[in-house]
Amino acid sequence: MSTVAKSSSSLALASRTEQSVVIITAEGVLDASHSAELRDCITKATLDVPAAVIVDVSSLDVADDAAWSLFVSARWQLDTRPDVPIVLVSANRATRDAIARSGVADFMPVFPTEKGAMKAVARLGRRKLQHSQTKLTANVTSLRESRQLVREWLTNWSKPGLIPVALVVVNVFIENVLEHTGSDPVMRIECEGQTATIAVSDSSTAPAVRLASPPKGVDVSGLAIVDALSRTWGSTPTSSGKTVWAVIGPENQL
Repeated sequence: MSTVAKSSSSLALASRTEQSVVIITAEGVLDASHSAELRDCITKATLDVPAAVIVDVSSLDVADDAAWSLFVSARWQLDTRPDVPIVLVSANRATRDAIARSGVADFMPVFPTEKGAMKAVARLGRRKLQHSQTKLTANVTSLRESRQLVREWLTNWSKPGLIPVALVVVNVFIENVLEHTGSDPVMRIECEGQTATIAVSDSSTAPAVRLASPPKGVDVSGLAIVDALSRTWGSTPTSSGKTVWAVIGPENQL
């Protein structure tokens, strides 16, 4: 089955389904004006819970490496199914390198061919991804509630060593939402292998930015602490606002 999902003057998207895998082919120019179009196409493709979603970007012209962040954005949409693997394909080595530099490869693998991506789908389907999500209230009580839930989830997933650093990270994220937005924070925790990802979404489009260090003295801003304690972190725009996330692993244990 093959369909043309969406098209515009500079971006064309087509999708087909093979062996329960949705394959999206993107052609043309990817820029800020079309990133939401591709992001939403990927998000919708996960909703029917296919074995995986493969996005072939071999014919995509991306002038600014920052545009690749849309794939991280698709990953953190509130309605994206986290248990559906998203896989990228590019025949161009320079493009694969650019995707890796952007940090996208931390969340979805990149292959040089669709055939290689299809072979990887079976392995990705066997991965043990544990995840939970909850919507909190725009109230200071959410700080305590979020910590309780993180402790409970990571304990149930047999990751007690990650609990101390996860509690610090989630406290910073929730505190920032309460202080800087009027949003009800949505918290998602995912655990795969030895790592866990803590993500908090809100309805503000203003990105979370680490404040510059003071000329003298100790940098004690919340995001500076997250930066020091996590493997990587970021602030990613979504269709409803943004998601701030951090990946922690065994090397981040306190």
